[in-house]
Amino acid sequence: MEGIKAVIIGAGSTYTPELIEGFIAKKDSLHIDEIVLMDIDCKRLDTVGNLAMRQLKAGGFAGAVTKTTEIDRALDGAKLIFAQIRVGKMQSRILDEKIPLKYGCLGQETTGAGGFMKALRTVPVMMDIARRIKKYAAANPWLINFSNPSGIIAEALLNHTDINMVGLCNCAINMVKEIADTIGTTAFDYEYVGLNHLSWITSVIKHGESENLVAALLGKAGASMKNIPEIEYDAALLRAVPYIPSSYLSYFYMRDQQIQKCLDAQKTRGEVCLELEEQLLLQYLDEGLTIKPKELEERGGALYSTAALSVADAIINNKKELHVVAAKNSGAVPFMDDDDVVEVLCELGENGAKPMAVSQYNDYIVGLMRGVKAYEKLTVKAAISKDRDIALAALMAHPLIGDYSKAKPMLDEMLEANKGYIDFT
Repeated sequence: MEGIKAVIIGAGSTYTPELIEGFIAKKDSLHIDEIVLMDIDCKRLDTVGNLAMRQLKAGGFAGAVTKTTEIDRALDGAKLIFAQIRVGKMQSRILDEKIPLKYGCLGQETTGAGGFMKALRTVPVMMDIARRIKKYAAANPWLINFSNPSGIIAEALLNHTDINMVGLCNCAINMVKEIADTIGTTAFDYEYVGLNHLSWITSVIKHGESENLVAALLGKAGASMKNIPEIEYDAALLRAVPYIPSSYLSYFYMRDQQIQKCLDAQKTRGEVCLELEEQLLLQYLDEGLTIKPKELEERGGALYSTAALSVADAIINNKKELHVVAAKNSGAVPFMDDDDVVEVLCELGENGAKPMAVSQYNDYIVGLMRGVKAYEKLTVKAAISKDRDIALAALMAHPLIGDYSKAKPMLDEMLEANKGYIDFT
């Protein structure tokens, strides 16, 4: 097999050492002979990139590894592109978290008003990256994106460009691992339905058996995430929506409690992460460090490398494996439009993602998915058109916001705070 050039856009992220572990694990099956680490932040690129280079050398990767701040140079001839960008850096995330709380709305980087602002900053940049991929990359390149909000970015790129891409998140792989740990086996089939950060496992059936174990697993499995305050669900809630929820569902199930937890916290999650990153970057400067520091687990990126590189392996080697990714619905979820980007189990091969049909769901899931998808589509439209009225409509459509008297002044303040990144009419 001809060697593959892979690019990491946003390689200055403190998550990069986690991703590099995946490259090392897949070095024999993916046949990558060149890795380019790209970031616009020279200092971060040097610090994180040098650790990545030491990791790859220690892990036996024999290909070329280079660093660059020039995206077109990085993309030239690339076959695999991994994107993990954060437009506005952590300072913008902190504003995304703090401003909505002033209006009684959730401050969170991917869900609600915070996620909305991150989308407005990020979608135009990702659209530009997509255009550059078309111009400079190798024939039939693949973009694997886990820049947040991953689902909204996939909604934008899959419906407004013609590049090959899948949206990725580590929620699903962690949920499935926790189920496997709980039932003591990986030999089971499962059904997964939702949108990114709005998803459920609705069926778990051990191989050779017919019983759906979801009811027995409620409250016992369904991965908690480092960045989400935990709340225990009572039995009545779990009877009302009798499926295993991703951790982000707590923002919808227990909105007021989660908002209060954010208000009561001494620091926002972004402020905590900023401190963690400063500590990690100091560790990364140690020239004797050749592995991912254990402290990186506190950032919440567990199993990202496994998910990202397994998806790449399945596509490049046409493995026809099942993975949970964000892809166009194409009839898999019967109550969603065909071009809606959903997060479901997909068969992955050289032709991309083929969504698997889902059958287990209830009317709560139908209503919530449709409502949030309306918000996502309006958000993409607002990000592309730069239209303030459409942006306001998006916030009013969101189930966690809705109220004009909150949405309008909150939008005005957030747009003012993001003047350097967003220029709206």
